[in-house]
Amino acid sequence: MKHTLSVLVENKPGVLTRVAGLFARRGFNIESLVVAETENPLVSRMTITVDEEDHTVEQVGKQLHKLINVLKITDLDPAGSVERELLLLKVKADAQSRSEIMQIVEIFRAKIVDVSSAVIIIEMTGTRDKVSAFMELMKPFGVVELMRTGRMAMSRGKRPT
Repeated sequence: MKHTLSVLVENKPGVLTRVAGLFARRGFNIESLVVAETENPLVSRMTITVDEEDHTVEQVGKQLHKLINVLKITDLDPAGSVERELLLLKVKADAQSRSEIMQIVEIFRAKIVDVSSAVIIIEMTGTRDKVSAFMELMKPFGVVELMRTGRMAMSRGKRPT
């Protein structure tokens, strides 16, 4: 079962290494990992996606709590959270294919952020499934390069105390 862990940590050097090392020592594969500063510059949020059993994730949570720089861990409920990914996609775009690409971009509410004579760079945000579906539609045009953030997530409603 997929779990999305929201881990608040002190914004200090080496914290990411310690957290990732804990997962590695336990033999768990991290599917995606997004780390960024929060509204408090002293705190960072790690959004970690793993595909593990409930009891296994519970054990990882207990181990994470033992790390000195970890402040709070939340296993986000998919129904009670908002999840998004960011995609930057460079796709071949000649004169014949450009209008079709632009139509697909519009349908998916994506955004063209750069255009040259041979390629277009597209920015898109959405759920993992939406991003994957968009990428599949772009493949026939010729994907030159892509960058995907991995899952970012935030619980719905009022911020927990």
